[in-house]
Amino acid sequence: MTTIKIDNQDYDLDTLSGEAKAQLQSLQFVDSELARLQAQAAVLQTARMAYSNALQAALPTLLVGDTMKFN
Repeated sequence: MTTIKIDNQDYDLDTLSGEAKAQLQSLQFVDSELARLQAQAAVLQTARMAYSNALQAALPTLLVGDTMKFN
């Protein structure tokens, strides 16, 4: 007997209707995708910071009052 807790209520999976099982499966899929996308967003934020830091390091150092013009 496998149970699942929803809103502090235990349910026996074997007794759930087909509709309830389908909704549960959809909810589990969405939760999984959200976790995957949150992890991917964290990786992208880390990469963005690294690229930003690399850009800052690659820019020419300007003295105070100096200006550069790029065409």
